Amino acid sequence: MAHGRDIKIISGNSNIPFAESVCRNIGLRIGEATVGTFSDGEIAVNLFESVRGSDVFIVQSTSYPVNDHLMEMLIMVDACKRASASRITVVTPYFGYARQDRKAKSRDPISAKLVANLITSAGAGRVLTMDLHAAQIQGFFDIPVDNLLAAPLFSDYYQKKIGNDTDDIVVVSPDIGSVSRARSFAMKLGLNLAIVDKRREKANQSEVMNIIGNVEGKRIILFDDMVDTAGSLCEAAKALVEVGGATDVYACASHGVLSGSAIERINESPITEIVFTDTIPYRSEVCTEKIKYLTAAPLFAEAIKRIFEEVPLSTLFR
Repeated sequence: MAHGRDIKIISGNSNIPFAESVCRNIGLRIGEATVGTFSDGEIAVNLFESVRGSDVFIVQSTSYPVNDHLMEMLIMVDACKRASASRITVVTPYFGYARQDRKAKSRDPISAKLVANLITSAGAGRVLTMDLHAAQIQGFFDIPVDNLLAAPLFSDYYQKKIGNDTDDIVVVSPDIGSVSRARSFAMKLGLNLAIVDKRREKANQSEVMNIIGNVEGKRIILFDDMVDTAGSLCEAAKALVEVGGATDVYACASHGVLSGSAIERINESPITEIVFTDTIPYRSEVCTEKIKYLTAAPLFAEAIKRIFEEVPLSTLFR
């Protein structure tokens, strides 16, 4: 489908500062739209400028409250479709429901597929996201999906932080499922890789079993795609220090969900510093010396420009 005559960027309520930052990096103003609620709680979307014939990018992470933000997104897509937008791209820096990508036990739903169907049926023509929890979710959509990577942001950060003194640094995957992304990150920095092998007893709880690789006397960078309750990450950090003999533990993850007692766990853990991107806005109670944020807005801004100009995105990660 040919792109529209110009770019229009509108935002839901999930991460307005991020959307504004994306607009500043492109050199545009954010679209005039409001997303509120009626007295009965139904979501009300109002567009105050024409989107006819435009390439519309709807910026909305499906973070907490997940269902409210998801519904806002779907209604915004429908509003733009009915207003004759040329093409609608859903920019969802954090894609919620991504962990429900398979049947873990009998009679489980595959909610990630359901959400993909909803976004497509609403009228979206493309999805732009970052670090999907499972790469195969791209196949759940019948429209193009561009999955950006936060690894270059983190590699730049740590290259400046550690310089050339890398002999005693090891990248660690906190579980088997994150090995592929951790290996890629380690290769970017030219570092060795270790793995924390754990067995999950129940949802949001895990038991560390052993450490694959030598971390004794090493500084550690734990690398993952998201931190939710922080249970797995903090248990891994504890095991690396107490069992593996690591000296310092740093961590980074694309998405800081930080639900439940995550902040308390991080503050009480041996983690020296943890870095997230701003795909999910940080809350005031998250302000702690251990947590830092890198902005992904310039990366998304460049991706949006390339989508509009029909230029490949793959060169962003070479």
